Amino acid sequence: MPKQIAVDLAKSVYQVAESVRAGHVNQRRRLGREAFRRYIQEQAEPVEWLMEACGTAHYWGRFAQSLGHRVILLHPRYVKPYRRRNKTDRNDCDALLEAARCAGIHPVPVKSHEQQQLQQLHGLREAWKKSRTQRINLLRGIFREMGLEAPASIAAFLHAANELVEQPEVAARRGQLQIVLAEINLYEQCMVECEQQLARWHADDAIVRRLDEVSGIGLLSASALKTAVGQPERFASGRQLSAWLGMTPREYSSGNTRKLEHISRQGNVYVRTLLIHGAASKAAVALANKLVRICWAMWCHERRFSGDWQSSRPA
Repeated sequence: MPKQIAVDLAKSVYQVAESVRAGHVNQRRRLGREAFRRYIQEQAEPVEWLMEACGTAHYWGRFAQSLGHRVILLHPRYVKPYRRRNKTDRNDCDALLEAARCAGIHPVPVKSHEQQQLQQLHGLREAWKKSRTQRINLLRGIFREMGLEAPASIAAFLHAANELVEQPEVAARRGQLQIVLAEINLYEQCMVECEQQLARWHADDAIVRRLDEVSGIGLLSASALKTAVGQPERFASGRQLSAWLGMTPREYSSGNTRKLEHISRQGNVYVRTLLIHGAASKAAVALANKLVRICWAMWCHERRFSGDWQSSRPA
């Protein structure tokens, strides 16, 4: 068994627990950022690093992998049950060592630098979209209070907002409202530039182009799905991918009683939202679930989308 080192990551303090024999901690350390970097570099032989999947874990995971080490990232939800008594950095390291011994817990793949950049791009677009929506709702509320009715759709509202600001009812606040309108236009421009950058980024990406061919899957959904999944072969079937994204029913069963509730919503919220919005029908969730399975099959079997495709089972 190779030496295992559990690390509780923080902003500037890193708690480390070394284990050579299962169930036993040989040494503990508390290091600063640069000291932790040197500590990784000073390991003479390949080490198995255990970390919780968090914001900085992928960076440190790539750094350790570049030096020939093995990195295992565990979801915090699966580590928490193994933590005993109080929440401390020391106990978190012990919980990581215990959770890593469970073969049923699947590790989180270490994301590449490109994957993280794409996720950040999607995150920025979503943040700008949220800020734009907040300001649109603010203006709509102000107009309504002054007796002015604004269109419901975003496109129609943006077209009519410039005329509504010039109405005499809002003359006392016209300057401030024009500032809010300028912010909305700025966020709108940022979102467009973000989408254009994504299109340029994936112009030569065969996988994204193939996923984009599926009816109900656009560039944003295809890009977000590819970035989040990374390696589709780690899922045995399309249903497993749907379950990972939280699109399958939550089960609450005991004995002979089996109860299926609403979808579990335990996966990637952003990707799931894009897929459900892309489905856009009365049975949006069910259709989105189907789209995920289609994408998995096309991705893993390297096929293009065909609406007439029929799978055949061996006799």
